[in-house]
Amino acid sequence: MGLRRIGLRCVFCYDHSMAATPSTMLELGTPAPDFSLSEVTTGATIALDTFAGNDVLVVMFICHHCPFVKHVKAELAQLGRDYAAKNVALLAISANDPGVSTDDSPEGLKRMASDWGLNFPVCFDETQSVAKAYAAACTPDFFVFDKARKLAYRGQLDDSRPGNDKPVTGADLRGAIDALLAGRAASTEQKASIGCNIKWRKGNEPEYFAKGA
Repeated sequence: MGLRRIGLRCVFCYDHSMAATPSTMLELGTPAPDFSLSEVTTGATIALDTFAGNDVLVVMFICHHCPFVKHVKAELAQLGRDYAAKNVALLAISANDPGVSTDDSPEGLKRMASDWGLNFPVCFDETQSVAKAYAAACTPDFFVFDKARKLAYRGQLDDSRPGNDKPVTGADLRGAIDALLAGRAASTEQKASIGCNIKWRKGNEPEYFAKGA
C-alpha cells in the first residue's frame, strides 16, 4: 500500500522481564485502510464504512493479556462512555496470535469486552492483515482519523506506563479527539505508544517488526 513510517526501534520497558515496542508513527495524513472484521460479541461484520457517519474514528490495537493494555483498561472504557454522544467512533482490534495466549482468542476478547465494560466494537484480526495495513506494532497502539478519514493522530494514550507512577488520564488521545471535534487540527507534537509487541504468527511478521522484541 506504500504506507510511509518513521523508524521503529525496540526498547526495554519498566519491568525488565518484558521487551517494549514503540509505535511505528505512520505518516500523518495517511488515508485509513479499509477492512472487514467480525465483532467478537455480536458476530456483526465491521468495516471502515460502518463509521461513515462519524466525525472522528479512533482505531486502537489492543489485546486481553498485555500488562500495558491492562494498565489503561479503565480509561479505555471511560473513553467509550465520554465520547458515545459526541459522534466519535471507537474500534478495538486485536491481532495477536491466540496460540501465544488464549486470552487473545475471540472468546477471550469477548470476555475482555464484557469484564472491562467496553461499549464499542471489539474485533479479531485473524489474518493480521489489518494490523499490517495500519502498521500497528504494539498494544496499545492508537490511530485517530478525521472526518475525511485521514490520519490526524497516532501514538500514545498518555504518558502513563506500568510502574512509572504517572496517572492514566488519556490526555494525548483526548486532546487529539477534542481538537478534531472543535474543527482544529490535532497537534503534530505526538509521542509513540509503548507496549508489548503484537504477537505475530511465526512467518507472518511484517517488515517493520523488530526481531528482538
